[in-house]
Amino acid sequence: MSRPFGPGERALFFDNKGRRYLVTLTEGGEFHTHAGPVLHDDVLGQDEGCTVRSTRGARYIAVRPTLSEMVLKMPRGAQVIYPKDLAMILFWADVYPGCRVLEAGTGSGALTLALLRAVGPEGRVITYEQREEFARRALANIHMRAGEVGNLMVRLRPVEEGLGEEEPVDRVVLDLPEPWKLTAAVARVLRPGGILLMYVPTIIQSHQITEALQRERAWALVETFETLVRPWNIDGTSVRPFHRMVAHTGFITVARRVVPEEGVAMPRLPLPERDE
Repeated sequence: MSRPFGPGERALFFDNKGRRYLVTLTEGGEFHTHAGPVLHDDVLGQDEGCTVRSTRGARYIAVRPTLSEMVLKMPRGAQVIYPKDLAMILFWADVYPGCRVLEAGTGSGALTLALLRAVGPEGRVITYEQREEFARRALANIHMRAGEVGNLMVRLRPVEEGLGEEEPVDRVVLDLPEPWKLTAAVARVLRPGGILLMYVPTIIQSHQITEALQRERAWALVETFETLVRPWNIDGTSVRPFHRMVAHTGFITVARRVVPEEGVAMPRLPLPERDE
């Protein structure tokens, strides 16, 4: 249900050119632009999607930010995972309501926020971050977006020190420099049939991940890919791709946790067919 904006809420203002501004609304506050200030009081009490004008008549529409808009605008300590990769991570890791997910590392909290929304109140997210300043920033971002959450556990320590103490989980998502060093330990905490997903910036890291997974008999269906997004401009008869696109940001590798049968090789995905 739509509800009016209230003090302390985040609003996303966008102008006629599609430029976006994330603003925390306060009574008596002002949002300053080159076209003059917009009074927060003109937005407070109004429904989402309302139109307001600056003191010089510039037009802005105020909406609540989506999670992807929040991720791109929120304060960060570590580099965030971009929305295009967050969407693929949630789908390919098959994170569902009620799911128990172990994540490392927390970074600025973008992936943690996405996981929390996907698992819902009946699920659970356990996140590891060894840098205290990153954990504080991530929690601030999470509370700013989601308020107090009762199904998030933050472990301020290296994940390799805590894996042996965790209860079984349904999914494991790693955003770490050397995740291939953890595959054997992860296999002991990830339930059979569960999914391990690892996100790294370079193909060299992805190669090392795949080699580690293929050496261990607890893993099958190993797959690596990246996601590229190319926006298009559609304006009357002008239809063309944007000159800039959201190209490479990271590689995603997924694998299924299986119970190996002695003397039988684990199944692998077939290589994609190539044109002769």
